[in-house]
Parts: sequence; structure tokens; C-alpha cells
Amino acid sequence: MDNSLSIFSLILNAGIVVQVVMLILVLMSIYSWTLILSKRQMLINAKKDIKVFNNQFDIDLNIKKSYKNIPNININRTRMQRIFAIGYEEFSHPKTNDDEDNLLNSERAYRAMNTTANSEIDQLDSSLSVLAMIASSSPYIGLFGTVWGIMHSFIGLASVKQATIAIVAPGIAEALIATAFGLFAAIPATIFYNRLSNRVNDIANKYSAFIEQLFVIFQR
Repeated sequence: MDNSLSIFSLILNAGIVVQVVMLILVLMSIYSWTLILSKRQMLINAKKDIKVFNNQFDIDLNIKKSYKNIPNININRTRMQRIFAIGYEEFSHPKTNDDEDNLLNSERAYRAMNTTANSEIDQLDSSLSVLAMIASSSPYIGLFGTVWGIMHSFIGLASVKQATIAIVAPGIAEALIATAFGLFAAIPATIFYNRLSNRVNDIANKYSAFIEQLFVIFQR
């Protein structure tokens, strides 16, 4: 390939608007990959926490003993421990021995656990909307750079008496690179947004299943 038409030289020789568009898309891609990697690790830890806590809880099946085994400070607790602890604390409020009071405490604990679980899900789901925004807007930003570059190339042809492919090709190639940058940012963001969203929903379902299980135990 002729060096004059290498991708690197085309980027350097592109118009200032196209270069700004490509820079924006590179920054968006870097940010999306940073978000993808951090969020992926967060979800892996959350899923592992569910598995570890459920295994320990199933072995003990003693909610009082399980509560004593978790840290006293809320910030040191895992997500599952926070959900369990708030439920147990609400259920363990001073009460009489009648069934009606036990049912009221169970329902209050159920609502508290759901509120805590929703808060944990919001943390896991945070910033995914930014990833969706990058996935949806990057192609259009790249397309804007392409349209601008092609328009600029045709305007430049107005001063040329005879247009040839050698004159037209570099300008169009420079413009099309902006679209390539847009797709480079959008495709990974789209794929991982869908995958991470599905993992968040899976974790939310596991939280709900645990809360229902604990609610039944409280009612007993």
C-alpha cells in the first residue's frame, strides 16, 4: 500500500473537524472499555458473594447464628450480608409472642430487604446507561465526521479542472475513517451493555429469591 494512503497518514492529514470527531470517539471508546472492565469485575464479585453466602446460609439454616457471623459495621458487609442483616434487624425488634405481631415484623423485614436489594441493584446498574449512550451515539458522531469530510472534499474539487480518482480517493478515505472510529466505539459498547444488563437482571432475580426464602423463614 502506498504510504501516502496509509491509515495513519490519512488520520494526520484529515481536516480539523474530522480529527476532533475521531478524538472524541477514541475518548468515548477508552471510557467505555474502562467502564466495561470495572463493571464486569463488580458483577463477578456480586455473583460470587451470592454463591458464598447461600452456601453458608444453607449449611447453618440458623438465622441468629448467621447474623452473628457477619461484621457489625455495615460498610464491611457484602451485598448479601447487608440484605440479610437489615431483614433480621427489622424482624428482631421487640415483639410479643402472638402470631399477628410476628407477621407484621415479617412484612416489615420483607419491605426493608427489598428496599436494600433495590439499592444494591441500582449500584450495580449505575453507569450502564452511559454505556448505552455511547453505543447509540458513536455511529452518528462518526457519520457526522464522514459527511463533513466528504462535503469538504467535494468543495475542494470545485477548484480542480479535472477530477480523478487519485484526487478524490484520499479525501473520501479520510472521511470514512471517522465512521470506522464510530463503529469501533459502538460495537463493543453495544455487546457488553446487553451482556452486563442481563447479568444485573440475573443477580436481581437471585436477590429476590433469597428475600422470598428468608420471608418464609421469618413467618415460621
